[in-house]
Amino acid sequence: MPFVNIRIVREVLAADPAGKKAAIGSKVAAAISDATGLPASEVSIVFDEVAARDWYVGADSVEKLRFSS
Repeated sequence: MPFVNIRIVREVLAADPAGKKAAIGSKVAAAISDATGLPASEVSIVFDEVAARDWYVGADSVEKLRFSS
């Protein structure tokens, strides 16, 4: 059974976390199913939400890069 761990910036999901996770999960499961021939129902997906202030790209946090004006 394939296992996918998706780490995503929490603030990206803020407007509709459940809806966005469902949409992402559905598309990821479908892609793996298409590539392997396994049923999408056998693909496990886990979301790890990380605060923008805790995710860094180089020396800058994602909070600073994306959410600061």
